[in-house]
Amino acid sequence: MNAPEELPTPGYQLRLLPWTTPEGKPCYLSTNGGGDSRLSLLADDIEAAQLDSGEQVLAGARSVLADPKTGERAVRFALTRATESLEDVLRVAVSRGGRIPGNERCPGAGG
Repeated sequence: MNAPEELPTPGYQLRLLPWTTPEGKPCYLSTNGGGDSRLSLLADDIEAAQLDSGEQVLAGARSVLADPKTGERAVRFALTRATESLEDVLRVAVSRGGRIPGNERCPGAGG
């Protein structure tokens, strides 16, 4: 895994992975664009699970907000889970955007 400043050889790109280091720093996979390595497929599976989880969290948060009798604890819990899911979904979006050819806005973008 490389830091974005350590660009791999030409023809390779950096893929932002859907997890971080224990210190909270981003992890990257240097690929040749094939996307069929074990680590790349694992990242695909984790991204899909994060998006599914985000949909479930959103549905739960909507239910909490729709109930006028909801207490502060429930609202705080829903907001905490929603914040975690938003962080995951944004990481997935950046990762996928970085794999779109010609997208210079994302680290490791193809093009």
